[in-house]
Amino acid sequence: MPLITIDVIKDVFTPEQKQEIISKITDTMVSIEGEALRGVTWVRIVEVEQGDWGIGGKTLKASCVHAMAQAAA
Repeated sequence: MPLITIDVIKDVFTPEQKQEIISKITDTMVSIEGEALRGVTWVRIVEVEQGDWGIGGKTLKASCVHAMAQAAA
């Protein structure tokens, strides 16, 4: 049965947002695999410490992600 792991930077998402991620990812997988497998579709959110995640040679912190989201809005 599927185990989906989503890595995020710590303190970017609220508990409510993480619940929404879990729910929507589960729904997406069930739409592919069938409703009978909902109960065995696992979604795991792993929070990576701020500064332990990098892109383009630079570390990212939650504040960086929040600033990017604000700029896009």
